[in-house]
Amino acid sequence: MFKKIVNNLTMPFIGVVIGIISVVLVSCGNPANMGFCIACFLRDTVGAIGLQTRIQYVRPEVIGVIIGGLIASLFLKEWKPKSGSAPLVRFVLGACVMIGALIFLGCPLRMILRIGGGDLNAIIGLLGFLTGIAMGVFFLKKGFTLPSAVQTSTFEGLILPVLSLLLLFALIFFPVILSFSSTGVGSMKAPVIIALISGLVIGAIGYIKRICFSGGIRDVYLFRNYSMLYVMIAIIVTVTVGNLITGNFNFGFEGQPVAHTEWLWNFLGLMVVGLGSILLSGCPFRQLVLAGSGNTDSAFAIFGMMFGATIAHNLGAAASGAGVTINGKIGFGIAIIVTLGIGVYYTYGKKE
Repeated sequence: MFKKIVNNLTMPFIGVVIGIISVVLVSCGNPANMGFCIACFLRDTVGAIGLQTRIQYVRPEVIGVIIGGLIASLFLKEWKPKSGSAPLVRFVLGACVMIGALIFLGCPLRMILRIGGGDLNAIIGLLGFLTGIAMGVFFLKKGFTLPSAVQTSTFEGLILPVLSLLLLFALIFFPVILSFSSTGVGSMKAPVIIALISGLVIGAIGYIKRICFSGGIRDVYLFRNYSMLYVMIAIIVTVTVGNLITGNFNFGFEGQPVAHTEWLWNFLGLMVVGLGSILLSGCPFRQLVLAGSGNTDSAFAIFGMMFGATIAHNLGAAASGAGVTINGKIGFGIAIIVTLGIGVYYTYGKKE
């Protein structure tokens, strides 16, 4: 019944739901133009467990997406733990995607939310995202493929969901063992229950409707399938209306929350995210949902993103409102070389 109801929902309606949830999260305390951002929230969570000290808070939204994917896949009897598709390569790609996201200051979902908030810097990021996806599609057309995954144990498939629940348990009952920012972006948060439910809803819908922002644009290039574009457009329209109602709409390049105006690096940052996401077969949001449904290769990609967030902040490679640092530019160089290298090897190199 639940699957039938969700499947009957149109893609624009799904976009409206995601947009409304994002606006509500901002109204309840999340940073402006950051109602939902997988990259930012993973970074914050990394900080909460002490791996970086700049921005620290366990974001229940991320946990909700993972558990939402788990619940939906179990409910539909589709939960199938699998692994073995070049997990270390996926870890590295995840780190590269995160470095690109922290140069732009947001994942593809936040890019869409920033556009809905009037941030024209995100339009530049969108162009970079489209370029990166086009580069990934080039590799796909030439034969890029990672090794096939195989079925694995239930125990292995449950590791990340269980770790997520333990982190949620610590947040609610033993926050003293975690670290929290007292000022800045890390201190801005929606109530735990609202954030968790939001993540559960979006995670479950994301699993059933196969929501993926990079994959949707890839399908436009390859198959002229525009369904995911309807989701993205609906999110932008909904968030724009919501921001106008709540007074959070700010049209232009300057003065945008948690953003910078260096157009080249906004472009290049999301270019890496687009390329890396195609090689991973899913954007950061999709990786969370897949990990919840038992895909441990996606879990490795998530751990890679967390590692990327750790080194980016500890080495001063993450951007800020002041712009991109020299270490960030070096980090981009490493990320694009590594990502392109993986693309070239698994397209033209020896296939085993």
